[in-house]
Amino acid sequence: MIDLITTATSKDEAEREAAVALLPVGSFEQHGDYLPLATDTIVASVVARELAREYPVTVLPPVTISCSHEHAGWRGTVSISARTLHQVVTDIATSLAVSGIDRLVLVNGHGGNYVLANIAQEASVHGPRVAVFPLGAEWERARQDAGIQTSNHEDMHAGELETSILLATYPDVIRPGNETADWQADERPHLLTVGMAGYTKSGVIGRPSLGTKAKGAAVLASLVRSFEPLFVVLNERR
Repeated sequence: MIDLITTATSKDEAEREAAVALLPVGSFEQHGDYLPLATDTIVASVVARELAREYPVTVLPPVTISCSHEHAGWRGTVSISARTLHQVVTDIATSLAVSGIDRLVLVNGHGGNYVLANIAQEASVHGPRVAVFPLGAEWERARQDAGIQTSNHEDMHAGELETSILLATYPDVIRPGNETADWQADERPHLLTVGMAGYTKSGVIGRPSLGTKAKGAAVLASLVRSFEPLFVVLNERR
């Protein structure tokens, strides 16, 4: 998956003169028995790659470990604190500004990275500097555009959406089993307290059996379209 890591040189970036950088933020956490621990990182990186094909942006290497505390207990899951993620992202934004790139979009592939919204709020007090993409509305629109049958809420983890994106981009990383792994847990009132283990034994909440390559491709195309208004805002207010 070397194509998910930029091979651009300093000369390439100087010629591009991009004002906006994309930082994929993923995670390293369980995704059932059939999707890899790096699923969220792959998703965030794929979205960033597709955006870069349409918009003049700089794409950074992904943050591969983030806030996955709700998945604690599953072998392979690794987390850092929200404080650490906040500092890492803030340091990256500061460093980019020194080289002339003063707009940063956090392409988030993991729903548990709540602190990213706070980072964007704090950094943009005096004008747009940091943004998070996609947000819930963009994901929901992508689901509708792609004909995905489930919603953001019911298909929260290792379900139809994530399976579809990987089928469309890196099908070789998917192990057998998604066809029979559907698990429903729409009522999750204490998720932040008891974690995923309080609502699923397999680590799945959603309907991965519905995932298809065509849906994944349509999701990515929709997100590329949805990014345009944010890109305009970030550039017109410089």
